[in-house]
Amino acid sequence: MILVQLLLPLYGNTHEPLPRDVFQQTREEILAQFGGLTAYTRSPASGLWQEDNGTTVHDEILIYEVMTDALDEEWWRAYRAELEKRFQQDALVVRAQEIRVL
Repeated sequence: MILVQLLLPLYGNTHEPLPRDVFQQTREEILAQFGGLTAYTRSPASGLWQEDNGTTVHDEILIYEVMTDALDEEWWRAYRAELEKRFQQDALVVRAQEIRVL
């Protein structure tokens, strides 16, 4: 079993809050593709990272995750590129890990 997590920012590159419909559209697409979704939306997680110039950047994110039997990396790469445009990001994290369901 594969767990895929999408780290979705609450704000675009212009630091404006993203409209709720981009999150709803993403939820609907994942549900249609995989038949299920877990969304961590109650408290945004805070992300910090350093840019090449040493500047620390802060972001608030929601996490969507889905479990799937197989990982279609080509589909996920294409979907990530689509989400980067939708969420106004230079790069958006979509990560996958193998899990055992107990």
